[in-house]
Amino acid sequence: MKLAVVGGGSTYTPELIDGFARLRDTLPIEELVLVDPAADRLELVGGLARRIFAKQDHAGKITTTTDLDAGVADADAVLLQLRVGGQAARNQDETWPLECGCVGQETTGAGGLAKALRTVPVVLDIAERVRRTNPDAWIIDFTNPVGIVTRALLQAGHKAVGLCNVAIGFQRKFARLLEVEPGQVHLDHVGLNHLTWELGVRLGGPDGENVLPKLLAEHGDTIADDLRMDRRIVDRLGVVPSYYLRYFYAHDEVVRELGTKPSRAAEVAAMEKELLAMYGDPTLDEKPELLAKRGGAFYSEAAVDLAASLLGNGGSAVQVVNTYNKGTLPFLPDDAVIEVQARVGHDGATPLAVPALDPLYAGLIANVTAYEDLALEAALRGGRDRVFKALLAHPLIGQFDYAEGLTDRLIAHNREHLAWA
Repeated sequence: MKLAVVGGGSTYTPELIDGFARLRDTLPIEELVLVDPAADRLELVGGLARRIFAKQDHAGKITTTTDLDAGVADADAVLLQLRVGGQAARNQDETWPLECGCVGQETTGAGGLAKALRTVPVVLDIAERVRRTNPDAWIIDFTNPVGIVTRALLQAGHKAVGLCNVAIGFQRKFARLLEVEPGQVHLDHVGLNHLTWELGVRLGGPDGENVLPKLLAEHGDTIADDLRMDRRIVDRLGVVPSYYLRYFYAHDEVVRELGTKPSRAAEVAAMEKELLAMYGDPTLDEKPELLAKRGGAFYSEAAVDLAASLLGNGGSAVQVVNTYNKGTLPFLPDDAVIEVQARVGHDGATPLAVPALDPLYAGLIANVTAYEDLALEAALRGGRDRVFKALLAHPLIGQFDYAEGLTDRLIAHNREHLAWA
């Protein structure tokens, strides 16, 4: 089996490599290709990757290349983990929206739209080149904003599934609190990428006992602290929202907070510099502890399970992914991309049925889906007016003057990445 990782020079990659090494029985990789245009980073990450495989006696071959077409040739699956514009572009996404009093974040609001506009055309070009080389390859997208990028891939007819580590992170945290194995915990995870709620936490499977009320009663403070939300929010909802819901439930508080400290991008850039220095140490043969602070916890395990299921090598047959709605949420179009539990196999992902959603959640999902429709249209066709409409539709913006000001700033800060600007 051959896998290619596009964006393989990312400092995330050793997390992925560690998972591939530990879970070799689930996903028996014979060849792993790390593809990245940044040759200097690729050399450092590739060297550490080979040492990790060697230390864990993995027989798979790891190669690196800056040549995308050569890297993806004959791959059974291609993982996408891109950041167009790097941390510098992310830093812009997290700062200029604050000038208009709106949250600055890389996957939602105005910053999230900027990232989508930069990313979608690049991802579609990569996917077309994968299809020319190997039309049977699966594309696993970990590139944010995952929902919009996955929908772009599916609309273009690619064999694609979107992946996020939020759900597996919750599963692991809840298992730890319940003192059970993670495999015993099934989440009633419903929504869109980075806009989800855990409506239930079940032991043993989809039909198991819902222990969410017990979790909230006994560990509510811990859960709320992890979300960086007031305990009252979690108690009033009676469910566990994704920590990204903080941008909606406490928007003004977050804007004030973000204005008083360096951006997350600045923090990550400093961390990456330190990580790359570590990766260059020829004696390092395991992922460093600092990598846990970089983000992406449990990404490798989710990726291994998903790839194994798509390629028919075991793994979790049911897992949380981003895929077409197909009537799962009846208030959304069939071709909306949702994030729910799905049965995954050779033919892709089929969402499991979910209970009727409270209007409190359904309304916000429908609103953000409408924004994502407009965002994808802007990413595919460009134009100031399309950008403006997407911003106006976003529930974190929604005012004419804000949308006007943010449109001008978005284009000004991203002109080099927007062919139409």
